Amino acid sequence: MRVAGIMGSPRIKGNTDLLLDEALKGAQSQGAEVEKIIVDKLRIAPCREYYGCLRDGNCVMRDDMDVIYPKLLHADSVIVASPMFFYGLTSQVKALIDRCQALWARRYILKHNLPDSGRKGAFIAVGATRGKKLFDGSILTVEYFFQAIGVKYVDDLLVRGVDKKGEIEEHPTALRDAFELGRRLAQE
Repeated sequence: MRVAGIMGSPRIKGNTDLLLDEALKGAQSQGAEVEKIIVDKLRIAPCREYYGCLRDGNCVMRDDMDVIYPKLLHADSVIVASPMFFYGLTSQVKALIDRCQALWARRYILKHNLPDSGRKGAFIAVGATRGKKLFDGSILTVEYFFQAIGVKYVDDLLVRGVDKKGEIEEHPTALRDAFELGRRLAQE
C-alpha cells in the first residue's frame, strides 16, 4: 500500500502540514509506505492549454510534473491537503491539479487504461473563517481531480476557524482525526 500526501500549503509546519503529517502517520500505522509531496518546493508551471496532451496523453511542458505523474498513478491512496485561500485551494496545489489535464486526456479522450481499481482519496483542508460554504468549491475541485487520476473520494477532514501557525495543535480533536483518516485510508 502506497499513500501519496500532497502538501499544498506554502507554510511548512503550519496547520495543514501538521494535519497531513498526522494522516501519513496514521497510514504508516497500517503498514503503508508514504510519500509527502511538498508542492511549494517544486517547479510546476500552470497549464498553458497547449493541448499537446490530447495527442498522446503527455504534457508538452517539462518541469517537476514529470516526476509527479507516476507518483499519482502508482499510489494506492492520495491525500490532498490545502489551506483555504479566498475559499479555494492554494495556487500551488491548483497548478498541480490543472496540469493533470494530461491524465484526464489519457483517461477520457485517448481511452487509456489507467489504474483505478480500489484507489482511494481524501481531502484535508483548513480555513480561518467559519463560512458555511468555505470548502464547497475546493471539494468539487478535489473530487474532479481524483476522478481524472482514477481515485475515489472517500474521506475528508475540514477544519474551520484555525489560522495562526501551529494553532491546530490547540484544536481538541483535529490531529487525532487526521491520524484516523490516514489509518482508514490505508486499510485494505
